[in-house]
Amino acid sequence: MDFSNDKPRILIVDDEPANLKVMREVLGNQYRMSFAKSGAAALALLEKELPQLILLDIMMPDMNGFEVCKIIKSTPAISHIPIIFVTALGDESDEFKGFELGAVDYITKPISPAIVRARVKTHLSLVQAEQLKQAHVDLVHRLGRAAEYKDTETGEHIARMSQYSKLLALEFGMSEQHAELLRQAAPMHDVGKIGIPDAILLKPGRLTSEEFDHMKQHAIIGAQILANSSSPLLQLAHTLAIEHHEKWDGSGYPNGLIGEKISIEGRIVAIADVFDALTSKRPYKEAWSIEQTLAHLQEQAGKHFDPQLISLFVNKLDDIVAIKNAYNEAHH
Repeated sequence: MDFSNDKPRILIVDDEPANLKVMREVLGNQYRMSFAKSGAAALALLEKELPQLILLDIMMPDMNGFEVCKIIKSTPAISHIPIIFVTALGDESDEFKGFELGAVDYITKPISPAIVRARVKTHLSLVQAEQLKQAHVDLVHRLGRAAEYKDTETGEHIARMSQYSKLLALEFGMSEQHAELLRQAAPMHDVGKIGIPDAILLKPGRLTSEEFDHMKQHAIIGAQILANSSSPLLQLAHTLAIEHHEKWDGSGYPNGLIGEKISIEGRIVAIADVFDALTSKRPYKEAWSIEQTLAHLQEQAGKHFDPQLISLFVNKLDDIVAIKNAYNEAHH
């Protein structure tokens, strides 16, 4: 079998054929190479094939490296490709300009083969790590969607409640990074529904107390599916799966946790989940109005929900409604 296609592709852009030849000798054995002798030729090549990395000369006639970089970084389909400037310019202000435009590194001419190989290897491993992270997040969302296939809830429910969760987390004072992690983990809170028999999950009427006991198992099943991961995203998803039906006053399930014994993320998702469920039409009920739903949430503050979070949620109502409307419009 030929595995040469597995090798990362690197695009070298330089108007001097001798420089292209040197780069081919330094990197050619380890990578697939593409070459362009001008900025325009490089941009034309990028329409046909996407390299994992671009080595870009600065001093070129017609269109210099800075201009090429600017175009690449403002074109969504290719803006993610890392660019290393290769330049004889030793001027620090040029270096600053390059980083400002979005380059990830600088290599100075005359090049040292060892330095070129090391820098290229470093940036390609960063690209790989980023792709792995993207695949990870993507897989997590697909896992969340797998649960939806069994449930009457829709993809929009998951998308909306994830956005509400992030908004409430930011309002609570959580960092952007952690609030975003919460948004990414929230779609998996109900993944345990995969393990609930359809006769119970899809029953249109009220559940018997025996059926309801069975239904409650979804929190434990979800936690088992997501348990013991080294990924911060899946660790948080595990917490949400087991805690999203806990209640502030301790009357929730499966563990009857009270107050701040429930994680802040679990308390946030509980509000986002219930708000979206109540304001959505389901086979067994009509959608409630925003006013009815808010009245219910406020009445349940200190019982089902963390009262501080309910007042923060009410403060952000305009933004919450904007998210709700945006998703309704986008999917109808």
